[in-house]
Amino acid sequence: MHHFTYINGILHAENVPLPEIAAQVGTPFYCYSTATLSRHFKVFDEPFGGVDHLICYAMKANSNQAVIKTLGDLGAGMDIVSGGELKRALRAGISGDKIIFSGVGKTETEIAAALDADIMCFNVESESELHLISEVATARRKTANISVRINPDVDAKTHAKIATGKAENKFGIPWTRALKVYALAASLPGIKVTGIDVHIGSQITDLEPYQAAYERVGELVSALRAEGHEIQHVDLGGGLGIPYRHGDNEPPLPKEYADVIKKAVGNLGCKIITEPGRLIAGNAGILVARVVHMKQGEEKHFAVIDAAMNDLVRPTLYEAHHDILCVVQPAPGSPGQEVDVVGPVCETGDYTATGRELPVLRQNDLIAIMTAGAYGAVQSGTYNTRALIPEVLVNGDDFAVVRKRLETDDIIDLDNMAPWQ
Repeated sequence: MHHFTYINGILHAENVPLPEIAAQVGTPFYCYSTATLSRHFKVFDEPFGGVDHLICYAMKANSNQAVIKTLGDLGAGMDIVSGGELKRALRAGISGDKIIFSGVGKTETEIAAALDADIMCFNVESESELHLISEVATARRKTANISVRINPDVDAKTHAKIATGKAENKFGIPWTRALKVYALAASLPGIKVTGIDVHIGSQITDLEPYQAAYERVGELVSALRAEGHEIQHVDLGGGLGIPYRHGDNEPPLPKEYADVIKKAVGNLGCKIITEPGRLIAGNAGILVARVVHMKQGEEKHFAVIDAAMNDLVRPTLYEAHHDILCVVQPAPGSPGQEVDVVGPVCETGDYTATGRELPVLRQNDLIAIMTAGAYGAVQSGTYNTRALIPEVLVNGDDFAVVRKRLETDDIIDLDNMAPWQ
């Protein structure tokens, strides 16, 4: 469910008409709904009521400061994957003891900053990383809480580019070597083992892979405790899918996901940590664009919009589908037309949709590209020296620009001539 609906034939974000935002901010822009962010967090959190748990929002999905603050005020911790995300979390007021640091390539500088912030835990992905954390922690006279990310070799049945739990993926340590790596961790100075971590992928719409992975985690916790390790928490990752296409089968509900978790690891006496990202932010955001030109090709109709692959790369990167709505609701029985919705970037791969049946579009029409709140703005760039588009947060009757447009002059001013030029 989301809070983008038609009111008197005009698409609104909560109570704000989108044309009003477009008139003040310009297009294209991302628009987020506070009510949707809040509802999704609560719907995910409530099934764990009565269980010691922490929902650590996966910031990589959408790391806007206003989004982080909204979720932090609801009690969310943060799952980070870079030093930059650590800075974002801290600036938004997230306490270090509610931050989990994931990712395969943590640098010495990032580790030091996380130690200084007294984060809750590092999710360790290799022996090399384990040694580096030990060295940095010892030099700073600190102790790093760690869990080892286990690769359970489970097929998440999702897109190959967002699967993370199979043997051929770069993430985690093979589950068959878990005991050896934990023994190494226990022997290193500056390291304290506190948990175990697993994450098998993103946009997962089948609970069976979760069940297989979490049962393996449960078995490993028992084996680790038998060897003397104190396992206080289990970090079970995130990745639960959301509906991108109207009319598709609904993914499992958060309650059903929570039931799988409680059945697999609920009897271990561990704090349960989860890392939802897309589930919370995905349907809470849209990308609003304007039709620049309608073009008749030899075989196709094209709607050229002012949003491009540098603004939303998911369709060309993941072959992802995003529903598209007209901001002004078409009258019942209005004619349709099959079009490719494309952007102005000089790439054939610059498209939002191909062969899509839409109402007949005209120049200057506003469209809303739905379910763009996750992996939208965070993956955007300035290819073709295009302005980095703004982000807007709506709350009831109000809206605010929460990231201004980075204009082309600002982008060019980042460059310097060499001394000899």
